[in-house]
Amino acid sequence: MPFPYPPNNPSFSSPQRPFDSNNWRAASRSPGTSGLPGYGLSQSVGIANNLNGVFGAGRTLPMYKDKPSGLKMPNSAKGEELWAWVQRFDDAEPAYDGGEQKPVDWNARREKVRDAFIVSWDGYEQYAWGLDQYHPIAKGGKTMVAGGMGWQIVDALDTMMIMNLTSRVQHARSWIHYSLRYNQDHDVNTFETTIRMLGGLLSAHYLSTSRPDLAPVADDDIGAPGEDLYIEKATDLAERLAGAFESLSGIPYASVNLNTSEGIPSHADKGASSTAEATSVQLEFKYLAKLTGEAEYWRIVEKVIQVVDDQKMEDGLLPIFISPETGKFTGNNIRLGSRGDSYYEYLIKQYLQTSEQEPVYKEMWDEALAGIRKHLLAYSKGARLLVLGERPSGLHKSLLPKMDHLTCFLPGTIALGATGGMPLSVAKKSPGWTQRHDEEILIARELMKTCWATYLATSTGLAPEIAYFKLDDTPLMMSDLYPHSTMITGNRESQQQDLPLQSQPLYPLGDKTLNWRNDINIHNQDRHNLQRPETVESLFYMYRITGDETYRHWGWEMFKSFIRHTAVVENDQPSSNSRTEADSSTSSHGRPRIVGFTSLSNCNTLPPGQRDNTESFWMAETLKYFYLLFSDREFLSLEENVFNTEAHPMPRFKLGGDLKTGWTRKLRDP
Repeated sequence: MPFPYPPNNPSFSSPQRPFDSNNWRAASRSPGTSGLPGYGLSQSVGIANNLNGVFGAGRTLPMYKDKPSGLKMPNSAKGEELWAWVQRFDDAEPAYDGGEQKPVDWNARREKVRDAFIVSWDGYEQYAWGLDQYHPIAKGGKTMVAGGMGWQIVDALDTMMIMNLTSRVQHARSWIHYSLRYNQDHDVNTFETTIRMLGGLLSAHYLSTSRPDLAPVADDDIGAPGEDLYIEKATDLAERLAGAFESLSGIPYASVNLNTSEGIPSHADKGASSTAEATSVQLEFKYLAKLTGEAEYWRIVEKVIQVVDDQKMEDGLLPIFISPETGKFTGNNIRLGSRGDSYYEYLIKQYLQTSEQEPVYKEMWDEALAGIRKHLLAYSKGARLLVLGERPSGLHKSLLPKMDHLTCFLPGTIALGATGGMPLSVAKKSPGWTQRHDEEILIARELMKTCWATYLATSTGLAPEIAYFKLDDTPLMMSDLYPHSTMITGNRESQQQDLPLQSQPLYPLGDKTLNWRNDINIHNQDRHNLQRPETVESLFYMYRITGDETYRHWGWEMFKSFIRHTAVVENDQPSSNSRTEADSSTSSHGRPRIVGFTSLSNCNTLPPGQRDNTESFWMAETLKYFYLLFSDREFLSLEENVFNTEAHPMPRFKLGGDLKTGWTRKLRDP
């Protein structure tokens, strides 16, 4: 999962402040430096020679030009319509309470998500076009490096394709063609640039070639017939990012200089890389290897997994920092929140990406999931909500009952791993289905409920960045209740009839007669909401896999809360030449309209505090997953696609030639 752009430049030292970490890039190095002595960096990287293979015949990257013509103004009608719809929330429909309701028009709800995207995008297009950060209240933004990284445009490109927004895709493609370059003499975060920019370009290529019915645009790669713009840009970027893997161990450095392709160690944490970041670039580089035939992309990223796995960490659970120099883990902090999360996500997704032809990743996923249940899953004190805790000092030290919003990717990922993306009703009929799979689905359901509870627990109905849970003095662990579970022992036969303890039911408005609210504690410093996608991401998987409409209803309540509380509203002032004298005397303030959406500094007060920042994953992930949640399950089906950790879809494919599993696991002790 991605981290947001930070408001300042503090260090990584506080594990509870992932949003403050300057994690998308490192600070610029002094002019003229060619490396950092003592860190094993390559002093002369042949990036120019590498790129000749991409462009050939003397071709270079497009020079920066002014933005293309044809810029649209923000869609005032959509903004006015959305704001009017917000005012009718309470009257238009009752909140879902788990009971019977009249049939729901999910297509109409999906169109509301599309409207919210259009308003978000059009505001960015007018006020911050080409900039990497967008501030909808101030109506401006700024770039992260000279010329811009395409942080907003490339990240949201496939969302526009999925929503069939053809003219906006054309405008974005023109900017990419004319203005986007990745040769800046500046350091960027290896992981964030891979999942957002490389992943976005690869997904745009995939959708534009496999689904030409979605936002079709003409080829505008002038002078280069037959070449694909997105692959050209992706290959250029990948060549530059590849230098991050030139460490002594093969573990990528936290950052890389785009111009020189030199890896840069983290400026904090004694140069260690984040475990999640080092191990969550595999889907992107493997797909690029498949497209280009360049097996080196494949080898450098699978080498990372081998180095990690060779350390034989207990029960498949990893500390959250790893040294690029030694390839060894640093510290004992084990968690599935920031710095740990997407390692586990990419284990099962690598297995699915290559059409289940690499069983080593499924074996590692199964081992890690059993470890999660054994060491990290506990029940809250009152309502027995299932809590995914942390072990800051190692597996055999105390459990910290803290859940980052980032951890809410896990329910959907568990369900995906259990069925491989197939509907549950189909998967349960397969000969390989066991009680273990039933338990996994139930754990996914219970964790999904806990994530939903963090939304219900606030004044806005939007989750905080971090929630803490009250446990018994001696935490009630899932492994304590069910020590003989097939999931913990690894046995494939049923050893018990009862599945794990289930929590109390939760409804969208929250039944205040229940004590579940007392189980959740939100600290003052954790009350911000960053428009994160993880919970709706899991709702998407849970609905697609189980078919349970409850998850769609929960998603709809969440979406309405986002629209109600994160909207940036202003009065639409009519121009003087379009208003009559009578109009001016009765409508001096115009009509209110939504012009964008922003993250929140405090989601537990009304009105909430607004941060004036639209995270790029708001359009790239959060709105995309809402749209897919309300779409038919066959649309971009889970059986045929794998979504990277920035929600960029890529196809499943078969191994072949040099693209194969190039390593084996070391033997484990019994």
